[in-house]
Amino acid sequence: MLNKWLFKHIDNSALIVFRIIFGLLCFLESVGAIFTGWIKRTLVDPEFTFNFIGFEFLQPLPGNGMYFYYAIMGVFGLLIMVGYKYRFSMLAFAIMWSATYLMQKSSYNNHYYLLMLLSGIMVFLPANKYASIDAKLHPEIKKYSMPQWCSWVIIFQLFIVYTYASIAKLYPDWLDTTVIELMMKAKKDYMLVGNFLQHKWVHYLLAYGGILFDGLIIPLLLFKPTRKYAFIASICFHLFNSIIFQIGIFPYLSLAFSLFFFPAKKIQKLFLKKKPFYNEAEVFVSSFKTPLIIGFLIYFIIQIGLPLRHHFIEDNVLWTEEGHRLSWRMMLRVKSGQTTYWVENKDTGKRTNIDLNKYLSSKQKRSASTKPDVMWQFAKHLKEKYKDKGENVAVYINSKVSVNGKPYKTFINPDIDIASMEWNIFKHSYWILPSKEE
Repeated sequence: MLNKWLFKHIDNSALIVFRIIFGLLCFLESVGAIFTGWIKRTLVDPEFTFNFIGFEFLQPLPGNGMYFYYAIMGVFGLLIMVGYKYRFSMLAFAIMWSATYLMQKSSYNNHYYLLMLLSGIMVFLPANKYASIDAKLHPEIKKYSMPQWCSWVIIFQLFIVYTYASIAKLYPDWLDTTVIELMMKAKKDYMLVGNFLQHKWVHYLLAYGGILFDGLIIPLLLFKPTRKYAFIASICFHLFNSIIFQIGIFPYLSLAFSLFFFPAKKIQKLFLKKKPFYNEAEVFVSSFKTPLIIGFLIYFIIQIGLPLRHHFIEDNVLWTEEGHRLSWRMMLRVKSGQTTYWVENKDTGKRTNIDLNKYLSSKQKRSASTKPDVMWQFAKHLKEKYKDKGENVAVYINSKVSVNGKPYKTFINPDIDIASMEWNIFKHSYWILPSKEE
């Protein structure tokens, strides 16, 4: 029964069209990072980058290296789009994108994480079997069908993303629109829509509309009677996000996912009129069935488990940030901090206040004022800097943080040498003070 469901062949028009759009968006994301100055601000100008802990070996290339790096990624995006040496191009893009994602987190974005995951998944999908240079050069690989699992692996990934995003919004500051109101205040100077976004009814619409959209969009797209209306809602939702929040390719990538929900016959007639439609429903069980099933089973167990880890870590994730990343907790809170660092020479007792402007970019300073893992990394960095000058120092942090406009409270224990602490990925760091006053 499982074999019949997973390996039954269906028309592959949706995957072929998705590959073309996906490759184009990978190209635009890569070259866009060059021309918008993102690479300069994030990877070139800073003295050092805050990488994901454990990936310290991933460092930006010196000089103009990162511009060439992203240009090469853009080329791979184009090769994916036209389907030339697809497996190699897709794998190369997936590795390069993952590396640049993990080497910096000052511009942490759930959408970048999703692109990393999708790039990895696309490596295993037969997306070059039609309308590709590969199929032109090697006619023997041309096919009009694909195993049904190719479609469902994308759908299930999306279901995880949207479901966790919806559940994460079910907390008081979101439900009473505090978060949305703060976000919209930052948009009040937007031309034409700035004043409109300040209305309270708009805040309620966005807050509860976000919960309902994230929670229901996948089931509504799967259900034929509601599919068309869900797609229209998707267009409105993602275009709004694109205009107001300016989040790059993600809204358009999200709309491209709709290809997997509509009947393949419609996709074929609309985009690939010359392609024969496959409707034989044959079952071809892959010789790689067992490793394929085990591999994706492990992958999805991890995907389901990672967003739950903050429930097993002490205190509120909105305060501590522990378990926040890789958990689809998208645009959930507004956080600000007032932070000073100082070092104390362990031999002489001399204390020196740190001028953050000498070490960090403006975006890095925001992270180093509110995110404990970044604070810990910066403390370690300062310790190494002073060690290079022959000084053995302790690093202390005086930090006050506000979450969702609430009063500032002391965030980090100012009496602890943070540079001497160890970072625990799955445990609470007790130098982060409690979110609630005792």
